[in-house]
Amino acid sequence: MVIQITGNVHYTITLDPTVWIFDDRKIDFSEAFTSAEALKENEEDDLRKAAQIWDREIYQQKLDPPVNKSISTFDKKKILEGTYVMPIHHFLEHAQLKDNASIVTLETIEGPVQISVHDLKQSLLLFAQDGKPIQEEGPVHLYYMDGSNKETPLKGIQKVVVE
Repeated sequence: MVIQITGNVHYTITLDPTVWIFDDRKIDFSEAFTSAEALKENEEDDLRKAAQIWDREIYQQKLDPPVNKSISTFDKKKILEGTYVMPIHHFLEHAQLKDNASIVTLETIEGPVQISVHDLKQSLLLFAQDGKPIQEEGPVHLYYMDGSNKETPLKGIQKVVVE
């Protein structure tokens, strides 16, 4: 199922959460509500790991047969079993909200819910649970980055209307 961002925007866009599993901007749910410092440390660790893998790949190109194919298999398995969220601000930048936009109506399966544009920009969309698209009360659940609604996310969002 797709979700539209429409209303007081320069460009109406359609989101397909089922393909976000392949997007590098996704965040593991277990790391989504950690502090900015912890995220920065994780990014630095990821860069170090990537550099080590790169060095190993260059070295192993000289070896026959290549030894490191299990790393990509492990990464694929991790991706296909993980629970992920996507920051919505990436998509709001593409839709280009108009300057006078202040309220957003989220059309959900339980009825409309209004939040501020600021709160929407500071939100994450849960789109995959255990590596699978959300079927029940989906296609996405909305969480605030501060974790204030971690226990009670907004579920069943079908359309985002900027006012």
